[in-house]
Amino acid sequence: MPKKTILVSQGTCCKAAGSERVYAALQEELARYGLETEVELKQPGCHGFSQIDPVVVIEPEGLLFASVREEDVPAIVQSLLPGRRPPVHLFYVDPQSGQVIPYRDEIPFFKGQQRLILRHCGSIDPERIDDYLQAGGYQALTRAVQELAPLEVIEEIERSGLRGLGGGGFATGNKWRLCYQSPATMKYVVCNGDEGDPGSFQDRSLLEGDPHAVLEGLLLAGYAVGACQGYIYVRAEYPLAIKRLRTALEQARQHGFVGLRILGSNFSFGVEIFQGAGAFVCGEETALLQSLSGRRGMPYMRPPYPVVAGLNGQPTLINNVKTLAAVPWIIKHGAGKFAAWGTQGSKGTAVFSLSGKVKNCGLVEVPMGVSLREVIFDLGGGIAAGKAFKAVQTGGPSGGCLPAELLETTVDFDTLRTAGSIMGSGGMVVMDESTCMVDTARFFLSFCLKELCGQCVPCRLGTRQMFEILNRITAGKGRYADLELLFELGEMVSRGSLCGLGRTVPNPVLTTLRYFRDEYEAHILEKKCPARVCRELVTYSIDGQKCTGCSRCLVVCPVGAISGTKKKAHVIDRAKCLSCGSCLATCSGRHDAVICT
Repeated sequence: MPKKTILVSQGTCCKAAGSERVYAALQEELARYGLETEVELKQPGCHGFSQIDPVVVIEPEGLLFASVREEDVPAIVQSLLPGRRPPVHLFYVDPQSGQVIPYRDEIPFFKGQQRLILRHCGSIDPERIDDYLQAGGYQALTRAVQELAPLEVIEEIERSGLRGLGGGGFATGNKWRLCYQSPATMKYVVCNGDEGDPGSFQDRSLLEGDPHAVLEGLLLAGYAVGACQGYIYVRAEYPLAIKRLRTALEQARQHGFVGLRILGSNFSFGVEIFQGAGAFVCGEETALLQSLSGRRGMPYMRPPYPVVAGLNGQPTLINNVKTLAAVPWIIKHGAGKFAAWGTQGSKGTAVFSLSGKVKNCGLVEVPMGVSLREVIFDLGGGIAAGKAFKAVQTGGPSGGCLPAELLETTVDFDTLRTAGSIMGSGGMVVMDESTCMVDTARFFLSFCLKELCGQCVPCRLGTRQMFEILNRITAGKGRYADLELLFELGEMVSRGSLCGLGRTVPNPVLTTLRYFRDEYEAHILEKKCPARVCRELVTYSIDGQKCTGCSRCLVVCPVGAISGTKKKAHVIDRAKCLSCGSCLATCSGRHDAVICT
């Protein structure tokens, strides 16, 4: 009978949910029953299903226990004893069907995925190189340096159809070939791990859960283009990712995968980890190079492109974390298998951070070409709290917001761009009927406004003007002419900005104008917010016949706008009311006496 293994995921989100305490309790309980030598306890990276953390998985059966607490641990360990049954109350319950599902691979969230980039996340210990080697790690690098010429590696990547998964979607093989053809003796390869989108966490999870895959991809890229030095640029706000990268790098050096004459070949390659200061704009490749050089992270004019003249004026190849993690799989299994997934123009898989008003939040990897509906309703389990779907934003804060009628839109670079959105770095934020789309556009624009470098006049001034107009509209002071002005400003910023961030910043505004124009018109013409979110356009009152005088609303009102005596109907002084919604939240589900109009 195979030895049992207990997996307790230890990503940042898992630790925040209490997985470290669960792991410690398992250690103690296994020792108590004398099982510490019969059962292996492992700490892999995040499994991706953040909604049910902390998670405990027992292999080889694949039994999954969800939302485990310390007090649940004895029942889990006792179930390993002969004749004992597992604690059924800890099995996952599907929110749509109500079905109890014991096995991880049968849970819809996992069953509907095609895990290629995330292949090892949640299954191997990221701080043990032996785990990675047993899973086939560094076989692609070994094959490349011992059997393939650099140009053959590039041709394999070209045949795979892999495109940059950091947002640009440029053909990876073409990029590598351009760098390979650059006549220089000193070349660099940079891994772009500067992830800063609200609601985006896939690069962090990948670096935490499978750092060796990213490192192997960086080494393969260096071998292919003729580079001798690589950098992994990761933001300092990711301490766990940095810790595991350092561990992986040291282990790789000790095993001869990094350094001089790698695996006995003529290929020598050094790697350094660089911590970024956290500027969102440094995700843009030229701004990243500026930061890596010790200067302020600001984009600069292209051409020349980094593959021709980048770091220190030398040819520099820059690829995203996910792009590099896909490379070892392609070299090991072949371009044909990778290209078998996806669409004609977008091959392979896409990784998304699924968040917002959805039942199953987490990290998902799906073949290019699946529909938004499949991701949100099949993997995501549908909209939380029984509300209706309203919109989804893909591609981070500068992505577009797509409505319900576009749920059949396929997830790929070209189709999303046609719809007005982008693939971006892989964020997918779901919104329900309680979301105000005007306020949402204002929120994302405010984030971008704070993160822009301020270098371009169209971007710096145009974005500020758009934000001020949205502020007016949400405050009930908008004019109908503002709608045309917003569109003109958005088009101007898109055309006139220097970098990719500036060119995509108007997307939330332009797509909400395109698909939710009626909400803008309601704010301007009727002075109403249909979603009842914009405070200046919302009025609160109390239904005297429903109010029981419990005084709960009076207690929570921050400005004393509610008055009344016990067991008698209360009233709201509209002159004092801030429209904060505290009274509505308190009364809802109790007496439903507070009215919001």
